[in-house]
Amino acid sequence: MMKKTLTALTLSLGLVLSFSSYAKNNVVVVATGGTIAGAGASSTNSATYTAAKVPVDDLLNAVPQIKDLANVRGVQALQVASESITDKELLSLARQVNDLVKKPDVNGVVITHGTDTLEETAFFLNLVVHTDKPIVLVGSMRPSTALSADGPLNLYSAVALAADDSAKGKGTFILMNDSIFAARDVSKTINLHTNAFVSQWGALGTLIEGKSYWFRQSVKRFNNRSEFNIENIKGDALPLVQIVYGSGNMLPDAYTAYAKAGAKAIIHAGTGNGSVAKNIVPTLNQLQQQGVQIIRSSRVPQGFVLRNAEQPDDKYGWVVAHDLNPQKAKLLAALALTKTKDAKEIQRMFWEY
Repeated sequence: MMKKTLTALTLSLGLVLSFSSYAKNNVVVVATGGTIAGAGASSTNSATYTAAKVPVDDLLNAVPQIKDLANVRGVQALQVASESITDKELLSLARQVNDLVKKPDVNGVVITHGTDTLEETAFFLNLVVHTDKPIVLVGSMRPSTALSADGPLNLYSAVALAADDSAKGKGTFILMNDSIFAARDVSKTINLHTNAFVSQWGALGTLIEGKSYWFRQSVKRFNNRSEFNIENIKGDALPLVQIVYGSGNMLPDAYTAYAKAGAKAIIHAGTGNGSVAKNIVPTLNQLQQQGVQIIRSSRVPQGFVLRNAEQPDDKYGWVVAHDLNPQKAKLLAALALTKTKDAKEIQRMFWEY
């Protein structure tokens, strides 16, 4: 009798374990390189290292606990330091992610990425990949070889978020240092510490010990609600947009040089409220009349640029970037130019995204 009971319990436990394994969501980790895949000469090198050295399978094997969260497999999409990502790599990555989220057996995607342009790639995917499945970008501030490397826990948490059904329909995320950020309004603000990413509007939530806790949602357009779609973008380059950094004693030469190089829009990363020095205004007006879009952003990390304050934007036909920083304004402007050259329509997009 005891033997039969033990056999029945063993069978029941096996069925439970089998169902538990079957019930796990499927997450694909797409590796692109960066510090999270970096290696230093010794364990004390936390800021001096070579990025993009560790392949995706080694990243996953270093965090065996992720197997308790989801059925995980890896894809090596790129192996590059993120400051070297061009339109070609960005578009290729977006297409790969788009193909993955269309698969019915993929419940979420994690992208390991260098932190230097992490916010830009996240925002781009937030705009062009139509899905309600979680897309989570993750990186690290210390290489995998460093003492107290932050990459393993970040990766664990990113997989937990991508596998969490409660993350569906909330947009594209950046998961760093236990915080869940919306891709559109998070920026890297520190270059050495693990609390490098901050949003002036706050995190969407936090992830502790594999569990998500939510506190707000984004009200801007993203993913399924976006009018942009990677499937409609051809080729391996976007319309050329460049940034000019505002400061005292500026010369107009940078603006005219970018226009001669073929820039279709110029982001003015102005002082304060996107301010433009009076000696620069004639050059920007001339370029705008020649068909180059002028978009006022700010070098100030918080706040937002007010339209028709500091400069008469309506009169000049300029666009303001609202609360998007210069690098994100650059991406939205490039996407906007795939659809229109009308400044009023481009301004509408900056209000909505």
